[in-house]
Amino acid sequence: MKKVGIIGAGQLGQMLGHAGRSLGIECIFLDPAGSPPARDAGTVIRCAFDDIDGLRELASRVDVLTFEFENVSVTAVESVTDMLDVYPPPAALRFAQDRLAEKQLFQSLSIPVAAFATVDSEVDLKHAADEIGLPLVLKTRRLGYDGKGQIVVRDGSALADSWRELGTTPLIAEQLIDFDYEVSAIGARNVSGDMVSYPLTENVHKDGMLRTSRAPAGSLELTALAQDYHAKLAEELNYVGVLALELFVVGDKLLANEFAPRVHNSGHWTIEGAVTSQFENHLRAVTNMPLGDAAAIGYIAMENLIGSLPADLQLLRDAGYNTHEYGKSPRAGRKLGHITLLAGDADSREQKLQALHEIMST
Repeated sequence: MKKVGIIGAGQLGQMLGHAGRSLGIECIFLDPAGSPPARDAGTVIRCAFDDIDGLRELASRVDVLTFEFENVSVTAVESVTDMLDVYPPPAALRFAQDRLAEKQLFQSLSIPVAAFATVDSEVDLKHAADEIGLPLVLKTRRLGYDGKGQIVVRDGSALADSWRELGTTPLIAEQLIDFDYEVSAIGARNVSGDMVSYPLTENVHKDGMLRTSRAPAGSLELTALAQDYHAKLAEELNYVGVLALELFVVGDKLLANEFAPRVHNSGHWTIEGAVTSQFENHLRAVTNMPLGDAAAIGYIAMENLIGSLPADLQLLRDAGYNTHEYGKSPRAGRKLGHITLLAGDADSREQKLQALHEIMST
């Protein structure tokens, strides 16, 4: 039996562990939490993510190492590369952890991005406002996720306050894009360099957090363009695993926002909605197995459950919805689970999604 070590035992690790069972893969996790979601999917070594001894213990027990979130210490991950392969490669982590390096990487690959500027002082921020124009988004270069670590600056009077709020860490200013909608291009690449791509996914965010995803989305032309950008990025990084590239749709153009070197929330629909889920393909990729078919099996939507769970999940299951609970205690802004639905066409998908929202609001 192959053994895969996973840094992080959250819900993404949990779903990787569940996918591993059907492949005959044992997943072993490392996480400091006392009762993380992935505890029901494999052994959890309770240890800090950057604890070198803990990481080396994990590495000694598995055949390959991967991770479920991108804010793990690159230095810590590199400390075990003498023992086994780590996928995705640590270089992908470095780029994903720094928004400036990430934007520069996109530019080097001719992947369009919004105008941006480095901000290391209040003077830099004022220059960025002049060069990029207002409104702009001021973001921390590192450790931002789910809308955290960023402020929309709409007029010059807010520049000083924005700098005071975020200016204790390196920043980047980005043009605020008036986009049509947001999409993610998700695909997997294995050790041999083989790739598969999932249909484009349309995403709706609220308060910086993903709420609803729909797939397939976008025109054939947009899908082909997004998949081309995704392939360029994966090949440049010599990437192994699932990679998600988030993009803004502006007319017939795409602007790259960021990428995630891991399985992604917007790809949860693939568990029921694709021939092979993103979680199974990630494990196939890092163990260099043949990749599975990434085609959708219908028109799918996913709804995140944030802060609280619906009062009657069985009612939803009886109505034909697929429910996933992560085993986490309720808390404002916390992802507790998700629901997916399948339909035969786009209109039916919208009807089922509307019905879901109505059930959840009662």
